[in-house]
Amino acid sequence: MTTDPRVLLEAAAARVGEPPGFVPDGVLRVGVDLGTATCVFVVLDAEDRPLWVDSRPSRALRDGVVVDFAGAAEIVRALKSRAEEALGVALVRAATAYPPCIPLGDARACAYVCETAGFDDTTLVDEVTAAQRTLGVSDGVIVDVGGGSTGVGVFRDGALVALDDRPGGGHHLDLMLAGALNLSLEEAETYKRERRAETLPILVPGLQRIAESVRAMTRDAEDLPLHIAGGALMVAGAGDVMATYLEREVMTYPHALLITPVGIARSAP
Repeated sequence: MTTDPRVLLEAAAARVGEPPGFVPDGVLRVGVDLGTATCVFVVLDAEDRPLWVDSRPSRALRDGVVVDFAGAAEIVRALKSRAEEALGVALVRAATAYPPCIPLGDARACAYVCETAGFDDTTLVDEVTAAQRTLGVSDGVIVDVGGGSTGVGVFRDGALVALDDRPGGGHHLDLMLAGALNLSLEEAETYKRERRAETLPILVPGLQRIAESVRAMTRDAEDLPLHIAGGALMVAGAGDVMATYLEREVMTYPHALLITPVGIARSAP
């Protein structure tokens, strides 16, 4: 399939809850993005064509650490079963990801979740590297804004030269929105996704705080553009806020929530 990330993301978005209409053969690769707010499940064929994309709300992780192992495993098991039924094949291998810089034991817990859910073999990859496998950035900074933290990877000549992660992400934006509009966290997350343009004025200070974290993590890479991944900043105008605040080029993508999950699937054996 084409390596154009926008085409790949559009193809993945078209497969949300929609099977391909045929029984696939050959090696299928599965990506499981456990996430802080949402668990995303992606199946690719051997040519990187998206065959199935599904998701479920999840509160099983906090800041990249599994806090509800049984709940996380049950969500992944349900997504796996639904995908197998839709595709008509058994899924036995997968990849999953963890935020940069978390302890190795916490990262391995993400793999154990997938194995408990029924996968025989699980590959681990950090979220920034996974996003790079979708975006194909040669010289630039990938900023993966998750629910609990923001991970940053600096790439030069296609090589990862710096990797960092700091607290602050979509959950903190939800807290701001909930406080401003007197909503529950769940209502704030829904409001942010469904009424994106209206949320921007409220979230500007939070976006600037995330931008300041990005500045601190990229002090030797101010010459490089930022590429924004993750669903937390899928708010109309969020990229412009960061670009103005940091005075540097910021690249945004449609269906940014799928950038890392698709890259995770591309990392699967």
